[in-house]
Amino acid sequence: MVPGDQGQRRDLWAFYALTAFAAVLYAAPGEWIPALAELRLALVTSVLAAGLMVMRRLGKAEPLYVDGSRGLALIGFSTLAVASLSWSLNPEVTQATGVELLKLTAIYLTIVNVITSGKRLAVVCGAMVLASVVTSIGVINWYLVGEDLVEGFRARWVGVYADPNHMAMNIGLVVPLAVAFMARKGSAWLWRLACLVAAALAVTAIVFSHSRGGFIGLSLAMGIWAVREKRRMQAVVVGSLFVVGLLVFAPKSFWERNETVATFHEDASAMGRVYAWQVASRISLDRPLLGVGAGSFRYAWPLYAPPEARRAYVAHNIFLDVIGELGWVGLAFFLVFAGGAAGGAFAASRNPEMGWLGRALSASMVGYLVCDLFSGYILSAHCYVLFGLAAAAHRIARAAETSSVAVQKVPAPREPAVAGWEGSGHAA
Repeated sequence: MVPGDQGQRRDLWAFYALTAFAAVLYAAPGEWIPALAELRLALVTSVLAAGLMVMRRLGKAEPLYVDGSRGLALIGFSTLAVASLSWSLNPEVTQATGVELLKLTAIYLTIVNVITSGKRLAVVCGAMVLASVVTSIGVINWYLVGEDLVEGFRARWVGVYADPNHMAMNIGLVVPLAVAFMARKGSAWLWRLACLVAAALAVTAIVFSHSRGGFIGLSLAMGIWAVREKRRMQAVVVGSLFVVGLLVFAPKSFWERNETVATFHEDASAMGRVYAWQVASRISLDRPLLGVGAGSFRYAWPLYAPPEARRAYVAHNIFLDVIGELGWVGLAFFLVFAGGAAGGAFAASRNPEMGWLGRALSASMVGYLVCDLFSGYILSAHCYVLFGLAAAAHRIARAAETSSVAVQKVPAPREPAVAGWEGSGHAA
């Protein structure tokens, strides 16, 4: 086997491993199949994808693509988290958080290095949509049997989906992707049906979670997708079905909980967020530049919380979480990273070939970031996967535009001189 063929094979296997990781992220087989618990499939597939990608780069003497300012900002963010060991209020937690952020950074860089075509991007997004069916069914089943409901009525599932709010935001990001596949003209009818089922189950799971942030984020994401989708009639039909289904099937408790937004001071969950935001504000005033250390927000609670806030909460807002733990320096890194990825998704949505998927990714990012305003946390793998897919879409779109411009600049071959007819007596 020649070196070039070996490099291509490694690149292909890295893509397969990355696709498997995206599917495992949602299906979470190790959480509900005891025999698979020790295999740690998410870790194995992600390490395999990253390792094969690096081996291919080394084998072909190619530099690692760090994705410009976005990637550099993420590297700076995770490096700052590790460095915060020196000033952290809880060094042990900070060390674990820093290591996890380095892993997530590696996943992001693997995505932008391996997903180099529109087809690969569509396959990974499709794997996430299909695998989300497993999570949605798990949530719905737990709700119907009344198993481990939060506050007695809020559905959740296993592993990273054990928190209803986090479950809702992670499931919600696949809905715009699913409807984009449904609305795409070239999608096979069987695949459209599978995406319809995935979207319907995901919306049902979000409703059963009773997550107010998840509902707001999903509604905004679907609204943005419908407005920006070029096939406007199909978008309106899909959006209408979404609204009708929500009105018909949402339980009474879902609407009752959403109505408590107007009277948040009487709701313990809402007041917990208010207290958490007050803590973040006081930390920022005391340690504005570097915060209290990665992962140390809850451990700083007794020092900064008001007297009536006796229970320690997480920040319930990813931006305030970053400010509290890594200060304004960390926030600057994170905003460059997140803003660059979101801007890249919107830029990719203008591409004629893959704009349909770029519009879905941009809608998912908006919805996800809105959810992050209420229940975000910096160690969500779904966040970095979504941002990585958006950045990959931007890179693919830019490459296509560069290729198109290069083709247009190639001068057309000069027309050969046309000779006069033989014996005509006229010069050519």
